[in-house]
Amino acid sequence: MELLSTPKNIEINNITCDSFRISWAMEKGDLERVTHYFIDLNKKENKNSNKFKHRVSPGRARDPLPGEGRRARRGGTGSQPSLEPNLAAGRDGLLEGDGDALMSPCLSPDYAKEHLAQLQEKAELIAGRMLRFSVFYRNQHKEYFQHVRMHCGNVMKPSLKDNSGSHGSPTSGMLHGIFFSCNTEFNTGQPPQDSPYGRYRFQIPAQRLFNPNTNLYFADFYCMYTAYHYVVLVLAPKGSSGDLFCRERLPQLDISSNKFLTCCVEEGELVYRHAQDSILEVIYTEPVDLGLGVLGEISGHQLMSLSTANAKKDPSCKTCNISVGR
Repeated sequence: MELLSTPKNIEINNITCDSFRISWAMEKGDLERVTHYFIDLNKKENKNSNKFKHRVSPGRARDPLPGEGRRARRGGTGSQPSLEPNLAAGRDGLLEGDGDALMSPCLSPDYAKEHLAQLQEKAELIAGRMLRFSVFYRNQHKEYFQHVRMHCGNVMKPSLKDNSGSHGSPTSGMLHGIFFSCNTEFNTGQPPQDSPYGRYRFQIPAQRLFNPNTNLYFADFYCMYTAYHYVVLVLAPKGSSGDLFCRERLPQLDISSNKFLTCCVEEGELVYRHAQDSILEVIYTEPVDLGLGVLGEISGHQLMSLSTANAKKDPSCKTCNISVGR
C-alpha cells in the first residue's frame, strides 16, 4: 500500500479558551485518496494515548457561497481551516486551493445526529411547560424591510445562517433560512415589546409557516454566558431543499408531540404551543412574502445586548454542552 505524503506547513493559530484553527498542505494527488483525517488532540506525545482523536471527512472544492467570498466556513480568511476541540466531524469539509500543487483543506467538525440527539435531551430537561401562541414574528430595522419591498419584490429571502450557537451545529454556514421568533410573555400571551434586532416587527399567522405539510427539526441548544438558554429549530416544507438538507443532518421532531414547538389539531383547528423556559430561534427555509403578514413598529426597547448574531457559546456551561471526545 502506497503511503500518503507527510503534511507540510502545519499552522495552529487563533487560539482561544475553547477553540483553535489548524491548517496544513498536502500533495494534490493525495487529496483524491484521502477518506478521513484523524487528528489527535491529546497534549501527550504518547502514541498509545489517543483519547481525543477526531475524525474529519475531507470535502470537495466548490465555489464560495453568496456573500462568503474567500472566507473559510467557520470564519477567518483565505483557505485556513478551523477545528474546534471536543467536537466530532459529521459533514464534509471544504477544500479551497490557489491552483498550485498544494491545497489546504478546510475542516468543519460538526455534530453527528447522535450528538445532536444528546443535545436535544439536555434541552428537553429545561424546556418547561408549553404555552399557546398564534404568530411567528421577525424583528429588523426599518431599512431591512424597505430593502425587501424595493429590491426583493416584497419577499424576504433566506440567507446563510451565521456561526452563532454551538461550534458543531451542522447548520452554521450551510443552511439558508429566515429567523423567526414565537416566544410570548407568560402574563399576556403576546410577543414581547422589546427586541434585540430592531424596532420593526413582521408578524405572520403561525399556520402560514407551520402546518402538517411542514417538517420540524432540532438544530442546536446553547447559552451565551447567561442564565438564558436558546433552542434552534428548523421549519422546512416537506420535500423542499431545506427539508432534504435537514433530513440528513438533524433529528426530526414530531410536530404534534415534542418539548419545544407543537402544532396540533384541537376541535377542528390548528393549535400552536411553545416551550416556556427556552428562547426559541426558528429558522424557516423558504422565502416569505410580506403580504402574508403584518408589519408594524414595537413600543418597547431595542435590547442590543441580547442579540444572538454570531453569538459564541459558553463552553463551560454544563447545561448545554455535551462531550463527544473519543
